[in-house]
Amino acid sequence: MKHLISVTGLVLSCLSMNPAQAHGDAKPQHGGIVQKANDLSFELVAQADGAMIYLMDHGKPLASKGITGKLTVLQGSNKVEADIKEASDNTLLVMGVKLGKGDKLVAALSNVGGKSMTVRFTIK
Repeated sequence: MKHLISVTGLVLSCLSMNPAQAHGDAKPQHGGIVQKANDLSFELVAQADGAMIYLMDHGKPLASKGITGKLTVLQGSNKVEADIKEASDNTLLVMGVKLGKGDKLVAALSNVGGKSMTVRFTIK
């Protein structure tokens, strides 16, 4: 009987738990791939000769002013690097890389709210 009461209590406590909810919306707004880091959302949108990265903070645009970095693209055994530069408002621009299915990307960013951070993407 004690065992049944313990199991019932455990089941009821599990049912009453609220799962953690992330801040902001993780859905792409520009048709890209969204990743989160430090409560910020980064949406990578591949373009013909590079990419755009859109910055969001809890669903609101985050200014890209002063943010720089490097994008490392792993394409199988090949590694390509390109500079990340501020573009306008809440966007960063990467030029000189061709992105394709299966590529793994690492964006190493500096001066995001005074901090450095790394954001990883995989193109599916």
